[in-house]
Amino acid sequence: MLNVKTIDHVTFVVKDLDRSRAFYVDLLGMKDIARPAFDFGGSWFQAGPTLVHLILEHDKSGPAGIFKPESFQSSRTHHVAFQVEDCPKAFEIVRQHPGAKVAHSLKQRPDGAWQFFLEDPDGHVIELTSGP
Repeated sequence: MLNVKTIDHVTFVVKDLDRSRAFYVDLLGMKDIARPAFDFGGSWFQAGPTLVHLILEHDKSGPAGIFKPESFQSSRTHHVAFQVEDCPKAFEIVRQHPGAKVAHSLKQRPDGAWQFFLEDPDGHVIELTSGP
């Protein structure tokens, strides 16, 4: 039997690396890290022990973003969650950030944890969460 230890990385295909860097580094506070010299564009960021890999959309990648009809806005879809120290405080920072798109507002879960959802520039759903 395999014994998975942790998530190593998540990957998103994006249309614009600079725009995505502004979201992941400038807004979410991730750190730029070195990326191997692949033959396609991309960026890597560090989020605690997890890496975020961005692949610049190209003819051999999948399309940037995820298909989501405009009429269907839900947090109960494909998403990745990042833990923050203080979710209510993070929500206020995101709300005041120009261009940030909140998908679902701050709420407290039945277990007391806090969460809210936003979208990156390509529509990937990102959850931010903190404990009770």
